[in-house]
Amino acid sequence: MTGNGTGDTEALREEIRRTRVELGETMEALAAKADVKARLKESAEQAKERMREQAAQTVARVRGQAARGAGVARAQAYEKGELVRAQAYDKSELVRRNPVPWAAIAAGAVATVVVLMIVRGRRR
Repeated sequence: MTGNGTGDTEALREEIRRTRVELGETMEALAAKADVKARLKESAEQAKERMREQAAQTVARVRGQAARGAGVARAQAYEKGELVRAQAYDKSELVRRNPVPWAAIAAGAVATVVVLMIVRGRRR
């Protein structure tokens, strides 16, 4: 403290300045709380952002599951294809080894078609 009292005056002015700044900040905070429209808008923006994030996570999860499902389906289809090829090869070998029964079946089918055509022709 100085003898002429200017130190006290300066300290008081500084304290008043700080008090004004704090009061201004407090008023801004109160005004922000009182502005319901702005608060609702901010709340809506936050909700939209949360929904966007959740949607992105859901899309990523679904795409991952779809990719895994497609991989499983591809593997199963390949296995079934291999099984069908093996069975077809076995049947073709059977026909090559013994073609007579198949020729007889084919001849019977042709004969049946011919008889049906003749019977149908007589009815007209």
